Amino acid sequence: MLPLAFVFLWSTGNIVTRLGVPYIEPFTFLAIRFSLAALLLLAIAAIGRAEWPKNFRIAGHIAIAGLLAHGIYLAGVFVAIDDGVATGTVAVIAGLQPLITGALVGVVLGERVSGLRWLGLVLGFVGVGLVVWEQFAVAGGSGYGFSAAGICLLGITAGTVYHKKFCADYDLRGSMAIQLAASAVMCGVIAMLFETRSVDWSHELIMAIAWQVVVLSAISYAILFHLYRIGEASRASSLFYLTPPTTAIMGYFLFGETFHALALAGIAAAVTGFALANRRQ
Repeated sequence: MLPLAFVFLWSTGNIVTRLGVPYIEPFTFLAIRFSLAALLLLAIAAIGRAEWPKNFRIAGHIAIAGLLAHGIYLAGVFVAIDDGVATGTVAVIAGLQPLITGALVGVVLGERVSGLRWLGLVLGFVGVGLVVWEQFAVAGGSGYGFSAAGICLLGITAGTVYHKKFCADYDLRGSMAIQLAASAVMCGVIAMLFETRSVDWSHELIMAIAWQVVVLSAISYAILFHLYRIGEASRASSLFYLTPPTTAIMGYFLFGETFHALALAGIAAAVTGFALANRRQ
């Protein structure tokens, strides 16, 4: 049930982001979110007597993984959506992550990726590409926003591979507290330098921050890194193929965002690729 829970919870990220961005600037939002989430994980680690890194070298690896998988990834998401890129478009761009991870794990992690797994990954890539093709025809935003979405893809890919290689054996509670704190510092510095830091404390913004702190920063990332710990990176990464169609369905019911025949074909291809990539040998 963990993969299904992860897909649903992760897919709410772009939806909740869209609710919050009209009331706050992107890096100010992220600095608040990461700070509160770091305090939450610190409390959880203290109550559970989590094991902390034994030296600064290990803590540094954990912080770098967090800056990539939390800070850079979510900064790209928030900037893209704030610039006007549709939530579904950001989701499908981030959905390209499994193919990139599949290409990297053999070299970086020494995992064997079977021919059937590659077929599933490529089919998923084609499906995501079809959704992207249609979304480009209707989405707003500029080259700046789409570049930010590309950066979010690179961040989550590099962060998950880096975490799998250097940080997979350490206590998730303490590790995530370090990762979130490092990301809070990064986003806070950027907000201080480039944003006004003005906040309109609406009910939508408060709900968005609370959801992202508890459900996304704590629960979703814990599930993701746990899946990477117990399984192969390429198989866990293929879960991202299910998040674009799930986000699209949520966007349809909540915001009236529609998708047509080409996107439906892409969704079917992506789900088929997910099934092949996760099929037991």
